[in-house]
Amino acid sequence: MLEETLKPLYIRISGQDNVAIVVNEGGLPAGTVFACGLTLQTAVPQGHKVALQDIARDAPVIRYGVVIGYALCDVAAGAWVNEAMLRMPQAPSLDALPMATSQPAQAAPLSGLTFDGYRNADGTVGTRNILAISATVQCVTGVVEFAVRKIREELLPRYPNVDDVVYLEHGYGCGVAIDVPNAEIPIRTLRNLSLNPNFGGQILLVSLGCEKLQAPRMFPAGSIPIAQDDPYLITLQDEENVGFASMIDAIMTKAERRLVQLNARKREPCPLSGLVVGVQCGGSDAFSGVTANPAVGYATDLLVRAGATVMFSEVTEVRDGIAQLTARAATPEVGQALLREMQWYDDYLKQGGADRSANTSPGNKRGGLSNIVEKAMGSIVKSGTTAINGVVAPGEKVASKGLNFLATPASDFICGTLQLAAGMNLHVFTTGRGTPYGLAAVPVIKVATRDSLARRWFDLMDLNAGQIATGQATIEQVGQQLFDLMIAIASGRQQSCAEKLKLHNSLVLFNPAPVT
Repeated sequence: MLEETLKPLYIRISGQDNVAIVVNEGGLPAGTVFACGLTLQTAVPQGHKVALQDIARDAPVIRYGVVIGYALCDVAAGAWVNEAMLRMPQAPSLDALPMATSQPAQAAPLSGLTFDGYRNADGTVGTRNILAISATVQCVTGVVEFAVRKIREELLPRYPNVDDVVYLEHGYGCGVAIDVPNAEIPIRTLRNLSLNPNFGGQILLVSLGCEKLQAPRMFPAGSIPIAQDDPYLITLQDEENVGFASMIDAIMTKAERRLVQLNARKREPCPLSGLVVGVQCGGSDAFSGVTANPAVGYATDLLVRAGATVMFSEVTEVRDGIAQLTARAATPEVGQALLREMQWYDDYLKQGGADRSANTSPGNKRGGLSNIVEKAMGSIVKSGTTAINGVVAPGEKVASKGLNFLATPASDFICGTLQLAAGMNLHVFTTGRGTPYGLAAVPVIKVATRDSLARRWFDLMDLNAGQIATGQATIEQVGQQLFDLMIAIASGRQQSCAEKLKLHNSLVLFNPAPVT
């Protein structure tokens, strides 16, 4: 393998950095000498940091040109620098931050680019044509799952233009404090999930009947883009449902009506402005901010230039770079909205007795990330370089074209659920440690940060960004590959690995309100 024959290599991001990460697979042993003359004092695993110079106790340790921690002891040049040797900085203040002061130069628009999608009456575009069945409460899950199996086996083959039927399962609807302020987050999330562009505006809702989240509350008058007399609702406790079989028949009958409507739709060329792309990372490692995320950032800039909408998320994974984000805000109002979401999440964590340091996982640390500061610097680069045009609160739909920040937890499943609710019709997910994450409602494109992961998980990863670290490709080249792949998958000409294998995770609602 090419990587196994590489001379000793490290990657330094900024000229200010006093640490760099080891590139070589398997790491490097003590005594290894780099081309610059630096000699390793200790063995250093792949992706982990090596001191480029002597670092005194309490001195800053710098990566990405920012302080990621302070040395807890004297560190010699060539020594392994890991999380046990660092004191994490305090979270940056949310006061006196630059607001809309760093407007990137506007690159020429990319005009005339299209993908083949499904146009919706509300102006959105689907990348897939899916019958979605929503629910007001978890209690109906067993019945709906039974019905979905029958629909897939007996009805779906008759409607070849419909890609699939999915159940939007969740754990909400009853046993919750439904009238407190934060309860609106899961309720609007469920509402907007049902309105995702990939579902074509064809609502089908199953209710038990006695739950706290009644159908009119989930879908107030005017919130559904179909006629109110359209029979979109099945209530299992209705008296006409006599026995289990009649419940299934009721769902099947209304599902077939929806399938007829969906089957009439055809793919047609649509401007790239119809794409709503959610970008996320999970199972991150030290290469995430060097290979995969910069490539995603390059593709993000191309999408924005083409008029598309891109959402980056994960509050704790941008919190330490908030000054970068407020400076890039398109307007001071957007900057203030960023601060509003950061403060809300600070308060939420504090209420639970946690802080942003709870974010990093054991896998992140094994992959070379010492703390959330370092992780955040590598995460932000997914957003590219363009101005931030909008900020979306959790559970809300995205309203602005271009680059948007969607405030979500960093949990892969919750973040993905909220991006779906915001209107995402295509998902890009970077990983260094590896995760089989997928979503049933939208294609998920997986980007590996390292050659070794791409080789080992050859049938789970869609693109290998590890070639950037080994010098086989540039960020721009991989970013362009990703951009082209997104258009092909959005158009239905290709399927992502997770889509081909039908791998998907359950949706997980973000519910910061009390459970009774």
